[in-house]
Amino acid sequence: MTVYLDHAATTPILPEAAAAMTAQLGRVGNASSLHASGRDARRLVEESRESIARALGCRPGEVVFTSGGTESDNLAIKGLFWSRRSQDPRRVRILSTPVEHHAVLDPLMWLATEGAKVELVGVDRLGRLDIDAFRAAVEADPESVALVSVMWANNEVGTVQPVRDVVEIAHAHGIPVHTDAVQALGQLPLDFAASGVDAMTVTGHKIGGPYGVGTLLVRRELQPTALLHGGGQERGIRSGTIDPPAIAGFAVACETAVARQGELAERLAGLRDALVSGVLREVPDAIHNGDPQPGPDHRLPGNAHLEFPGCEGDSLLMLLDARGIECSTGSACDAGVPQASHVLLAMGSSEEFARSSLRFSLGHTSSQADVDALVAAIGPVVERARNAALSSRSAR
Repeated sequence: MTVYLDHAATTPILPEAAAAMTAQLGRVGNASSLHASGRDARRLVEESRESIARALGCRPGEVVFTSGGTESDNLAIKGLFWSRRSQDPRRVRILSTPVEHHAVLDPLMWLATEGAKVELVGVDRLGRLDIDAFRAAVEADPESVALVSVMWANNEVGTVQPVRDVVEIAHAHGIPVHTDAVQALGQLPLDFAASGVDAMTVTGHKIGGPYGVGTLLVRRELQPTALLHGGGQERGIRSGTIDPPAIAGFAVACETAVARQGELAERLAGLRDALVSGVLREVPDAIHNGDPQPGPDHRLPGNAHLEFPGCEGDSLLMLLDARGIECSTGSACDAGVPQASHVLLAMGSSEEFARSSLRFSLGHTSSQADVDALVAAIGPVVERARNAALSSRSAR
């Protein structure tokens, strides 16, 4: 039996979402067609859009469907930068953090080759943005800032960012704020209107929906420059034939995840605390990364990120995998790349320690039995990994 502790990478589809999606797979109809089948597909899409808008606290017209988190991040960052710079050539600066997902960092670095001035404002040892440094960066020359992008919660260490403070500072100077809320949806309370952000990224497969569908929530007052050009779908921001079955599944997953968020968060926080205390009991010198305080302003309830001194994270992962326990060394999008976590390095960890970490992430199918299996395995696995590392060093 597999113990799955990698829900931050993807989580099993909810039965309700699978049923909603499969009910539509046998139906024909392009939502852009004018005949009856096309109108039926369009009706399904618009009803799903309204459902998502209700769940996330936005207007239906602010829901722009995409293929998922990476496309939504790219659309927000590139699209808002190009749009804002075209309105005022002085707007060439983009402010963000060094702990963002690569779906944000890589577009930023690409834009830097196209004339953008990217500034990554530092974080503290918990991985939280230095809000005073951010304020200073904005106020140094607010007219030159095109946009700000700060994630809602970190995908590796689970730390929640001070997004509302970021919005307050940026909006005082008319600067739009984007947040990648992929990890937050379903685990933390999210309300687009109440948050004050101007653009928000969410995706389906992190909340029990299907792969390949997500949304960028973007205020009607903003018109990001499109990345894709063609049929003019989705306010002209995102051309391409939309996927009604996937959107139907995504909408049900979103509605369900938001409705169950409080109950799930409480249950996951209890499991997470049991996991951390159990691992620390078996491996006393392990280090728990991120904000140790519980609650929606501090840490994702389903995230536990630990460093194991003297071990290689990849070795630990494979040893646990051999025992049927699945976890991660960080972002799934970086899996297989033998390098230190950019998040931990930004938090002040040495490269050695940054390479010795594992992320255990819990979700709607997680149980106490999963936690117990990990706690039973972690001591022998760490001992074996340390012995292998010692043998490797002495062989050199």
